Amino acid sequence: MISAKNIVELNEQFQKMEPKDILRQVLADIPGVTVSFSGAEDVALVVMAWKLKKDIKVFTLDTGRLHAETYRFIDKVRRDYQLDLDFLYPDATAIQKLTSSKGLFSFYEDGHEECCAIRKTEPLRRQLATVDAWISGQRKDQSPTRSDVPIAQLDTTFAAPGKTLLKFNPFANWRSKDVWDYIRMFDLPYNSLHDQGFVSIGCEPCTKPIGPNQHEREGRWWWEEATAKECGLHKINIIE
Repeated sequence: MISAKNIVELNEQFQKMEPKDILRQVLADIPGVTVSFSGAEDVALVVMAWKLKKDIKVFTLDTGRLHAETYRFIDKVRRDYQLDLDFLYPDATAIQKLTSSKGLFSFYEDGHEECCAIRKTEPLRRQLATVDAWISGQRKDQSPTRSDVPIAQLDTTFAAPGKTLLKFNPFANWRSKDVWDYIRMFDLPYNSLHDQGFVSIGCEPCTKPIGPNQHEREGRWWWEEATAKECGLHKINIIE
């Protein structure tokens, strides 16, 4: 049985298991769990979970700055799999204050943290206050900041005061190739931006295609150092 008390031992156990088997155990043991859908390769995670539990709860962050292709893709997945999909939105007052004082592209000068905190981190915090656990598609090979991603962990970043929040990353040990092999094997829909050289896809102003031999995260916040390329959703989550 999954619990906060055995999370370290559970992480060690999960290291030897395939993502599907990890998901099966998590979904069976934790009723109040939700899946994160970023509108990119997370489609593999969402569909894998959906095959195990058709009424799985899924959420996606609508920052208001996504590509049109991303919106079309998210809606196609929602319709194709009849997902119980929650769209999370940033606080309108906070967005208005930021753009009124600093304009629409302040992140190019000030760094992306302030904008991401409003458009991503705060809405995610609101969502996670309502659940017992969440599942993400985070992988170790995605960036230098994710090289130690555990499969099972206590989320000390987004846990509400006095509440325990668990986080699971069943794809932590998978590589990008493994994810895309799954997408192609089951002919899953995917974001059409991937066919245009985009690998890691986020907000439109902060995402660009990458060239040959570039790491996938080099297309995100390309004006910043590689070690700073996190939006705050996963940056401080560590295993305890």
